Amino acid sequence: MSKSIVISGTGLYVPPHKISNEELVNSFNTYVDDYNHQHKQAIEKGEIAALEYSSTSFIEKASGIHNRYVVDKAGILDPKRMRPSIPAKNDDEPSLQCEMACQAIHQALDHARKTPQEVDGVIVSCANIQRAYPGIAIEIQQALGINGYGLDIVAACSSATFGMTNAYNAIASGQNRCIVVVHPEITSGHVNFRDRDSHFIFGDICAASVIETGETAKNAGFEIVGTKLLTSFSNNIRNNSGFLNHAEVGDNEANPRHFFKQNGRKVFKEVVPMVEEHILAHISSLGLTSSDIRRYWLHQANINMNELIIKKILGKEALPNDAPIILDKYANTASCGSLIAFHLHHDDFKSGELGLICSFGAGYSIGSIVVRKV
Repeated sequence: MSKSIVISGTGLYVPPHKISNEELVNSFNTYVDDYNHQHKQAIEKGEIAALEYSSTSFIEKASGIHNRYVVDKAGILDPKRMRPSIPAKNDDEPSLQCEMACQAIHQALDHARKTPQEVDGVIVSCANIQRAYPGIAIEIQQALGINGYGLDIVAACSSATFGMTNAYNAIASGQNRCIVVVHPEITSGHVNFRDRDSHFIFGDICAASVIETGETAKNAGFEIVGTKLLTSFSNNIRNNSGFLNHAEVGDNEANPRHFFKQNGRKVFKEVVPMVEEHILAHISSLGLTSSDIRRYWLHQANINMNELIIKKILGKEALPNDAPIILDKYANTASCGSLIAFHLHHDDFKSGELGLICSFGAGYSIGSIVVRKV
């Protein structure tokens, strides 16, 4: 009989700064005014197009987002800067991702009733890693006094489920007994806040989970019943930022290629059926049907996408508790979205009830984890 592996604790670190749609739109429209004024003659000659204004109604209809949390507010809202102001640190100071991760991990460990010394692995899995090396996970490992090893994984918005699945497999193989998986998402660093179609999408945050053998768990939590991962290459969501940028011929610091960009309509059209098929296939492989799953904790990218996915899976209009939405408050938090939904909306589960955590994003990448309340 295979060993029981559980999610015994989760944690969440929320940055101190919140930006409303109104604040973001005011900043963006001030930039539009300045740009159109500076380029008035070229616009009148038809050489370039005038920039369009944004609005709160446009943002809310397109995404369902109302607010987002960020590591720095002033730099983002400054129409002359429009990017976070993050102080440079010395090499002997903890990185920003390490600071965020440690706070989320402490909360997750408290929930699991574990100490750092009872953990034997750290996995950092998120959309963007702050530096090439040494690993952020290794830095966190040292900061918390954890034995074993640290590993960084990047799988865009599916990084959480991919990281958690790697932890599950490491424990199932006998390599580890307890692993913390953490997702320090500083998404504001990859956003082009001068792009009307995407400047409102993302928010910063950090989520964490403790995954361990059932025999060592002090908090019963949720048993992992099964995991399923899928990738399929697509350029429809892309970020070209990387360590070779400085060497690219003719490149410059403000190149839009180095920010998040997407073809939203193609993503919507292609990803929705892929996620539906993936989830139903995963459930079926475990001898289950969609009605056996009490709750779906989905990636939080777009309210319209989430509502359509859950409707297709259930074959009916979903109730709020069927697939909780948290992006109205937190925005798209890349890999953290599905785990935030799980963290905030699982306390009402009774023993034996099933749920499914699912992420999807660039790659394309899709990951799902079926869990049962112990």
